[in-house]
Amino acid sequence: MNEFYELVENNEHFLVVYKKPNTSFHSEDGERGLFETVKQTQGLSELYPVHRLDKITSGLLVMAKTADANQELVDQFKNRQIEKYYIAISKKKPKKKQGLIKGDMGSARRGAWKLLPTFENPAVTQFFSASIGNGMRLFMVKPHTGKTHQIRVALKSIGSPILGDALYADAADCEGVDRVYLHAFSLAFSLGGQDYRFTEAPREGEIFATPEFVIAMNSFQSPWLLHWPRI
Repeated sequence: MNEFYELVENNEHFLVVYKKPNTSFHSEDGERGLFETVKQTQGLSELYPVHRLDKITSGLLVMAKTADANQELVDQFKNRQIEKYYIAISKKKPKKKQGLIKGDMGSARRGAWKLLPTFENPAVTQFFSASIGNGMRLFMVKPHTGKTHQIRVALKSIGSPILGDALYADAADCEGVDRVYLHAFSLAFSLGGQDYRFTEAPREGEIFATPEFVIAMNSFQSPWLLHWPRI
């Protein structure tokens, strides 16, 4: 088992990995990142980074093995044809329990981003939420765009920054927290006329292992079946 990832799918066109939290996608400061690690440990001379996850985020990532597969998948991401669902936890009550978060994103301080009141090229995010006790709330999030820090900014904008996220949450919501509670839960796409769907529960994090979280997740196990209003 690799310290950076676990292999979920491996076929002639692509592979899917479960990325562990606090793992950088790209190599940095002389340390090999996730992408290069996967390429080397799988013995591949050719591999393409279709999309990325923030260092703090765990969950599903697809990488293409051929240029043709890469182009087809990249085009689907660009055209918003990929289904993506994320799990997040916050200690703050949201301004609304479910709905749509939409707006342009602009740069803020310390490398952070913020939601703007304009809609020229907006980030679009839908969500449902449920209580998991102790003042905490579980979010099932469906991003329709792929902006940097999109989910982290979206949840902060409704008053519910992600637990453990030092860039967007208060210090009190990060102290003693064992990880940032954001996880890429499910991913669906088509390739060569065949449909694929992958879903992986988070493996790391004390709160993800609590009975309250497990019970709340019963309603979210198949998020593609939820009644997501049309955008």
